[in-house]
Amino acid sequence: MASVPDVRKDGFRPSMLIYDTRYRSITLQVIFLAIFVAAGWWLVTNTVANLKALGKDFSFGFLTVRSGYDINQRLIEYTSDSTHGRAMLVGLLNTLLVAFISCVTATIVGVLAGVLRLSKNWLVARLMTVYVEAFRNIPLLIWILLIFAIMTEAMPAPNAFRGENATSSMLLFDSIAITNRGIYIPEPLFDRSLGNLDVGLFLVSIDLLAIIAVLVGSFLANRWLLNNATAVQNATGVRPVTWWKSILIWVVPLLALKVALGFHLGFPELRGFNFVGGTHLRNSLIALWFALTIYTGAFIAENVRAGIMAISHGQTEAAYALGLRPSLTTRLVVLPQALRVIIPPMISQYLNITKNTSLALAVGYMDIRSTLGGITINQTGRELEGMLLLMLTYLTISLIISMVMNAYNSSVKLKER
Repeated sequence: MASVPDVRKDGFRPSMLIYDTRYRSITLQVIFLAIFVAAGWWLVTNTVANLKALGKDFSFGFLTVRSGYDINQRLIEYTSDSTHGRAMLVGLLNTLLVAFISCVTATIVGVLAGVLRLSKNWLVARLMTVYVEAFRNIPLLIWILLIFAIMTEAMPAPNAFRGENATSSMLLFDSIAITNRGIYIPEPLFDRSLGNLDVGLFLVSIDLLAIIAVLVGSFLANRWLLNNATAVQNATGVRPVTWWKSILIWVVPLLALKVALGFHLGFPELRGFNFVGGTHLRNSLIALWFALTIYTGAFIAENVRAGIMAISHGQTEAAYALGLRPSLTTRLVVLPQALRVIIPPMISQYLNITKNTSLALAVGYMDIRSTLGGITINQTGRELEGMLLLMLTYLTISLIISMVMNAYNSSVKLKER
């Protein structure tokens, strides 16, 4: 039997970078990386050269310069003598405020509309269909301007609340006033306040921190209670009654803290030509918040409907066979399974809400687009630095939202055994 000769392996050849599948992908990645770096280097050097030709330099020193303009809606102390950096911070907090409350309310509206659109009640289902199709197919900016026009033109002036023959009246035991200048609601006050904590850039209410700490503690305690009840149910088949314990866990600590701090409400009062006291929600905030809620809620409703329809109908029939009512079936069986389908597209809707807050400029709400990306750039002429900061801010917020929601998505996805 003839022996098989040894096959000598060929050495490495440059042509293998293109024709050998083992190296081709790496070669292409290196080429594209080199092109990207070269393009970035050209862009930076070209920008620096053009700025130098115009007599400008690249600097963020303008953030320490006096701003010289006022901001009507603000969460922290600010005056026209504050710096542009301070104005940027005020705008950022305003952006985060309207984005957060819009995400919460849009989720509530979207979940309700999505569930009701699958209702067996013909009228309710058709009304939800009209809502979804009408609100998501009209540009958001139009809704913002429409709501702002209604608030400023159709609502009564403050003087309509004056006198015995007043044409308008306050709501909820004279605690809420809806006017063409905004909505006035009660504000929380404390007789025995713990003061404020100076964190450098702004003051943080210690009262607020205490309330948040109590709420977090109540949440953890209630979670332990429910987990313990689930463990008992799995072991014995009988679930302990926990609803009254959950109420006590949430209510008693918070109520005790409020009594200790001397909590009470400060109500708005009509004095002179306007209301004083209470919390003033300006028309610009209301219009932006409400428009973002109803517009994005229509998209979330479709996500919820798609998630529910993705669940096998056999799950519902099995729940009915066990004696669960339709409401409990939806809450305990359908929605928990539908979350894995609902959450990924909902992340995109939260990102859209955050980015759509930049439309606040249309109604005069001073978000970061209006402060840093508007007045500050116009006054300082630092359009490149301002836009880079603006882009970095939105990118950071979006990445944080994606990270948090992806972590939550991982916690609710189906666990394989």
